[in-house]
Amino acid sequence: MGSILIATAMFPEAVERLQRAGHEVEVCEGVPLTGTLAEVDALICPLSLPVQAELLDAAPRLRIVANLGVGVDNIDLKTASERGILVSNTPDVLTEATADLGWALLLAAARRVVETDGELRAQGFPGWVFLPPYLGVDVYGKALGVVGFGRIGQAVARRGQGFGMELFYTSRSRKPDIGGVLRARFVSLDELLQKSDFVVLCTPLTPDTQHLIGARELRLMKRDAILVNIARGPVVDEAALVSALRDGTIRGAGLDVFEDEPRVPPGLVGLKNVVLTPHIGSATGATRRRMADLACDAVLAVFGGERPLNLVTPPASG
Repeated sequence: MGSILIATAMFPEAVERLQRAGHEVEVCEGVPLTGTLAEVDALICPLSLPVQAELLDAAPRLRIVANLGVGVDNIDLKTASERGILVSNTPDVLTEATADLGWALLLAAARRVVETDGELRAQGFPGWVFLPPYLGVDVYGKALGVVGFGRIGQAVARRGQGFGMELFYTSRSRKPDIGGVLRARFVSLDELLQKSDFVVLCTPLTPDTQHLIGARELRLMKRDAILVNIARGPVVDEAALVSALRDGTIRGAGLDVFEDEPRVPPGLVGLKNVVLTPHIGSATGATRRRMADLACDAVLAVFGGERPLNLVTPPASG
């Protein structure tokens, strides 16, 4: 029998599944974990939990960290590897939900949905006028640039096909087979920024992608362009983005992730031309249940002496 700590609220059926397999399960949310890890063999954690050396030091029996997410930038993989602790993630199952959310942000920013919804609720229906103060921009037939062409980036591009868009992508390597099927052209980041009406960030967070989009890159974009970030917050220099949104360097943005979560800069909150959501890319009931299933699969595999199918070696991308 193993001891499992789930460091977030969890579906009861997932907890029961682990208990039926004979394991002791504790669900622990919103408290310091270092004092509870001494007897823990497996940790199921959200991507918001930093699993760094200090936490690992407090868990001498730990055999696996099952991360509820694709990216594992919240985990010290080097230290975990050195100590023989396995790390797993939840790939594939959240791809479509995250791509949907990216498109929701794109469309909401393009057509000023949140802004006009707020005004209608506060002031009432203003009446139909031919030149309202909240003109948006077209989406159909425009150019879409996808930065990071893994599973989620490709799913975003597929949706762009349905909108008759010209598709560009940039990534660590060309993907001619996939790009050909999607009719997406591989270009440099600079060219993508210059040519795209909508730029969607889907790249993993690595040292190379930290502040990938800064003041220089924002100046390369069209003045009517919209930036969408469904990757990780630190991929964008938020201070530079706030300035660009204020001075009209770009038209707008849609952000599901932030540089210093859970903190959201007041400069962003005060702007009307940005749509903000609290890191909900995978937040549908069906998707989160599949993520929980994958985490349980990984833990049960390790306790059964097997290698998890979704083992992260090296860090996952996409």
